[in-house]
Amino acid sequence: MNEVSIELRDAVKKIKAAILQSQYHIAQLANKELLSLYYSIGKYVSNKTRNGAWGTGAIQAICDHGELPGLRGFSPSAVKRMRSFYEQWKVLEKRPLIEGENKEDNSSIDSQPLTNRPLAVGDLEWKDFLAISFTHHSEIIAKVSNLEERLFYIKKTAECHWSKERMIDEIKADLYHHQASMPNNFSQTLPTSTSALKAISMFKDNYLLEFVNMEELDAREKDVDERVIEQEIVQHVKEFIMTFGRDFAFVGNQYYLEKFGVEQFPDLLFYNRELAALVVVELKRGEFKPAYLGQLSAYLRILDSEVKKPFENPSIGIILCKEANKSFVEFVIQGYDNPMGVATYKTVDEVKKILPSEEELRRVIDEEI
Repeated sequence: MNEVSIELRDAVKKIKAAILQSQYHIAQLANKELLSLYYSIGKYVSNKTRNGAWGTGAIQAICDHGELPGLRGFSPSAVKRMRSFYEQWKVLEKRPLIEGENKEDNSSIDSQPLTNRPLAVGDLEWKDFLAISFTHHSEIIAKVSNLEERLFYIKKTAECHWSKERMIDEIKADLYHHQASMPNNFSQTLPTSTSALKAISMFKDNYLLEFVNMEELDAREKDVDERVIEQEIVQHVKEFIMTFGRDFAFVGNQYYLEKFGVEQFPDLLFYNRELAALVVVELKRGEFKPAYLGQLSAYLRILDSEVKKPFENPSIGIILCKEANKSFVEFVIQGYDNPMGVATYKTVDEVKKILPSEEELRRVIDEEI
């Protein structure tokens, strides 16, 4: 009976996995078809409105006509977003056409104008473009004007499965311009330019550790060192991983390493699936010091020698400290052969000190009124 129960549970898992995979695949196909439809309608409307064939009230009149089957969301503003979607991405049509594709210039609605062309702009993969919803695309077009920046947010949204709200937050935080600002030597130390670009985009220059309350720690212990902060991170490792990004798995803290009888204990050790590499994070409560890089380099050499699997990329090290002179760090870090970067962090209480108080805000508002 027990064996039957195990077999039934296994069957349920397999059937559930198959259903979920099928649903995901259907959702992808549906999104692909919708993007193609909206692009086609946008092209048709653009051709009619931009050359004077239709008057200014034509879009409103079409939406009010009441004969669009089951298209409740086709408001004038939605149709205008479709037109913008086409006009912002029609540059793709200038790319070489696939053999056998219809080359006729038609102003009518083409059934598949978008999905059969290869995307050759920047490093964006075609599957990423088609993976995110029309709503995501509309927000990117509305909030981001630079082409490469748009491609960056499309790729990150597809890879990280961001909701619209999360994507908007990342755009507001200007993630694009902060992605490569962490001082590092990835370009010269990682095996390929692709892996270097992945590492550069993976890490930020500054992290907000929302779960670390330094005022509480200072009150509890006069001389708080890195070990206390480390324990806070270990206790909130899920939040820390979410702060760092996607595809991180926690391996351990004070991870035991040994080489030639010498023992070493890196603060935090992670594995990143996207980078296919171990990632060491060393916590420093004060300002950056060059000696930190030497210590981190030793950890990385031992990890690559004793722990790294043959198929994995070189281990990466990150110094996470309170303050750092970026120009100085960028200068000294180039002298090391192991891939390393230096980032800073803030805690919630420090952010609160920067923000104006409630009384100050009220005073400013009263003055404005």
